[in-house]
Amino acid sequence: MIRAASWIRTAGLALGLSAGLMGNGARADNFTDALIGAYNTSGLLEQQRALLRAADEDVAVAVSTLRPVVDFIARYTHSVTKQGNRSGANTVIGNPLRLLIQATWLVYDNGQRELNINALKETVLSTRQNLLSIEQDVLFRAVAAYQNVILQSENVRLRQNNLRLLREELRAANDRFEVGEVTRTDVALAQASVAAAESALASVRGALINAQAEYAAVVGNPPGPLAAQPPMPARPASLESAIQRGVRNHPDIISAQHQVTAAEIRILANKAALGPDVSLQADIGVTEQLGSSGYQRDASVSAQLTQRLYQGGGRDAQIRRAQATRDANRGNLIRIQRLIAQEVSNAFTRLQVAQASLAATAERVRAARVAFDGIREEATLGARTTLDVLSAEQELLDAETSRISARSEEIVAAYQLLQAQGLLTAEQLRLKVQIYDPSIYYNLAKTAPIARSKQGRDLDRVLKALGRQ
Repeated sequence: MIRAASWIRTAGLALGLSAGLMGNGARADNFTDALIGAYNTSGLLEQQRALLRAADEDVAVAVSTLRPVVDFIARYTHSVTKQGNRSGANTVIGNPLRLLIQATWLVYDNGQRELNINALKETVLSTRQNLLSIEQDVLFRAVAAYQNVILQSENVRLRQNNLRLLREELRAANDRFEVGEVTRTDVALAQASVAAAESALASVRGALINAQAEYAAVVGNPPGPLAAQPPMPARPASLESAIQRGVRNHPDIISAQHQVTAAEIRILANKAALGPDVSLQADIGVTEQLGSSGYQRDASVSAQLTQRLYQGGGRDAQIRRAQATRDANRGNLIRIQRLIAQEVSNAFTRLQVAQASLAATAERVRAARVAFDGIREEATLGARTTLDVLSAEQELLDAETSRISARSEEIVAAYQLLQAQGLLTAEQLRLKVQIYDPSIYYNLAKTAPIARSKQGRDLDRVLKALGRQ
């Protein structure tokens, strides 16, 4: 945690506001770099951080209602009055200039404003959890983008090797046709296989270009040669433990819990609004009669108690509305808890299926390679046809494609399981980034400082670091 006193000297670094400057010029060449790039350059994260700062300022606005309001009033009046009686009349012209400083302070409202402040604080906590949820989405998209580039790169490599082998088979078929060992049909089959392989290679190259474009959009720069497969995160001991962790840690659930608490506090605030208000008012004024020597100096202090007796049922309707909102938020909390449990279960099952598929495809590749080597050798002896060789080659290609797809699926499923448990965050992954600390801005803004105060100047520096001014 960075101390509030030091962030000014580092131009907002403690707030994580300069994170977008990190890694912009670097080409991510490994999995960690991809995640760091996504975290540092995500416009979606910047948007959510700005929304969180707006929620912080809502607390500041509510805090300001506890303080007196001071107004300066200047009023100039030009009046013409005709006065008289039966003996005569005269005209009086007045040009008074009234200068007034007026202070109004609501000193008692049955606790309504304090309750509103507490409800907005719960909203801030909910919005912080929304930020973590968005962070998980951004990082998971980076995982999928990184893995897809690797997958499509390996698909291109496989298709290139397949095309090379099929061209060799085509040359062999032509040579054997020249000496009368095979028919023109065998040559045509080999030619068709080469054409199909060329088409398939063009298709996977297009998929690789799309994967690279997605990577650049997510990470902030195009991919260089990617170093290796992502590391496999630790797998939970059981589905039950994974669900318990997800229900306990997932930011969507914690956000919904804070929304319920905020709604309950707003019910109390609406009930408090039924009580009386007590306000104080102080006036200091000066009146100058322009064009004459007349003047007036005055000051006054007054106290006022207000109790609304009737508002057409509006206050009661507001209470019922707040109660309905609380019930809706409770229902949403139950829905999210069940949804997270389902997402954890789905991800856990997806990971199990991917691991089983990976083991099966590895055996399939081994068997297909043995079969292909044997059939090709038998074909040189005339015991197998060109069609047999081509079929064996296609089976080996399909097996190898299935294996790399299963490996990619296993990694993506493992990180999806982390996300479903609420563990796919920069802090949990121990990424070497400046973690955004939302409490620093909140602690500066929550007391509603004015621009001329020290805290107000500190906030101005933060906004300038953000490029918002």
